[in-house]
Amino acid sequence: MTLTKVRFTAALGIVLFCSAGTLSAFQNAMPTDSASQHAFTVGEKLVFDVGYGFITAGEAIISIPKYDTVAAHQCYKVMFEVNSTPTFSFFFEVRDRYETYLDANEIYPWRFEQHVKEGHYRRDFTAEFDQVNHVATASGKQYPIPPRVNDIMSAFFYVRTLDFSAMKTGERIHLHNFYKDSTYDLDVQFMGRETIKVEAGTFKCIIVEPLAKEGGLFKSDGRVLIWLSDDERKIPVKITTKVLIGSIGSELREYSGINGELKARIK
Repeated sequence: MTLTKVRFTAALGIVLFCSAGTLSAFQNAMPTDSASQHAFTVGEKLVFDVGYGFITAGEAIISIPKYDTVAAHQCYKVMFEVNSTPTFSFFFEVRDRYETYLDANEIYPWRFEQHVKEGHYRRDFTAEFDQVNHVATASGKQYPIPPRVNDIMSAFFYVRTLDFSAMKTGERIHLHNFYKDSTYDLDVQFMGRETIKVEAGTFKCIIVEPLAKEGGLFKSDGRVLIWLSDDERKIPVKITTKVLIGSIGSELREYSGINGELKARIK
């Protein structure tokens, strides 16, 4: 199996909680009032060590550096960057950047950018979302989208605003995501709770598993699990996915600019 088949970012894009979107039914996961959400704010920065088996392959950073304005709407500028280590880059270099411009009140996107450099592979993709007329513009074409549709990044931040306190193991959240030229379905299954230790500390976590039906970054043979802090912030603490040979994982190394106390951190 080549490193290209592993597709470093496709497997680790889980850090984004990627392929999610419009909530069609969410069982017992209750949405927070978007305008008063306390999960995140400008200044948040999460740094992860990315590992392939026993090898530290790279670093991933999720950040909200500032507010910006898109289509006359105040937005969070959210960035996700993945860079391979110098040693890993000798075999397979990764320099990826994703950006979403997330409506500060409604927690849905007005613009999404993807800039991928993985080995010899290159991809630059931009989508503009008209959340009023329900049209996405990408690659010079327009596509119908459902109300409040998300991109592969904004969905993760929307899920962070949900209240999982009444969720039972096995219950699912039903989502949609627009990517490239289509809208895809994604179920997110609640898997329970666990306390885990990473370099950033010891955290009480909820565990969720994205179940992609078609397309998107989660459509793979490997099972993906995400540990989120079991509090209002719901920051990602750990992500794992199985591949044909071994596993790929990401663990929180450090954080700053969190929107309040991390009550899930116990030491």
